[in-house]
Amino acid sequence: MVSIPDLGVGAPSPAVIEHLATATRSLVRTVDALEEDDLRAPSLLPRWTRAHLVAHLTLNSEGLASVLRGVSLGAGVPMYRSPEARDTDIEELSGRDAAALRDRLLAATTGLSEAIAAMPAGAWAARAQRTPGSRATFAAGDVPLMRLREVALHHADLGTAFTRADWTPGVAEVLAESLAPRAAAPCTLHAHDIGRTWPAGGADSVSPGPTVRGTAADLAWWLSGRGGGAGLDTDSGELPRTGAW
Repeated sequence: MVSIPDLGVGAPSPAVIEHLATATRSLVRTVDALEEDDLRAPSLLPRWTRAHLVAHLTLNSEGLASVLRGVSLGAGVPMYRSPEARDTDIEELSGRDAAALRDRLLAATTGLSEAIAAMPAGAWAARAQRTPGSRATFAAGDVPLMRLREVALHHADLGTAFTRADWTPGVAEVLAESLAPRAAAPCTLHAHDIGRTWPAGGADSVSPGPTVRGTAADLAWWLSGRGGGAGLDTDSGELPRTGAW
């Protein structure tokens, strides 16, 4: 997960929280249908099986829930103990059997949902660390969007029948808009399926850059460093670079 710019000091958008709930239910249904052999198959991410991805999504949810619970109590609780502990925990959990993985994921997503619902209205501006001593921090109010991106992108990364085309229009729109700053050069994004346009990569009215067109889902997939721009076209003939997410 990359660091992201703050979206503001207030509470997260109710729409983002609703989209997160929808995307989470969809993810849980997919994982519930995976048998043991399915989980040991490769995901779309290098060196990770589907079990690794489910383990990562589980631990990410638990870490974010811990952050919010700490904020609610006025305590600073980092998301992970250390980068090394994060990686070790993913490896260990990925080796559990299918039933254990499914149960842990469901418990983790339920716990995060409850932590979001229990947040005091004035606590969303509090800042949290990814790991102890990390200079990169994020606002508690960013957590629902951070988690939505994890859930939606990694659901498609599982390499099952579910793809980015299965994101709801609302999820695809939020992803495309929030990932727009990741374009490496100024450009303008046009999602023709929802009729929306955004500046990206530092574009403004003076330097709008070339226009990149496609569905909101295809734009978001490309902005996350996936797919090489499949389904997109641009009036410059060349897509700006994006980094891996």
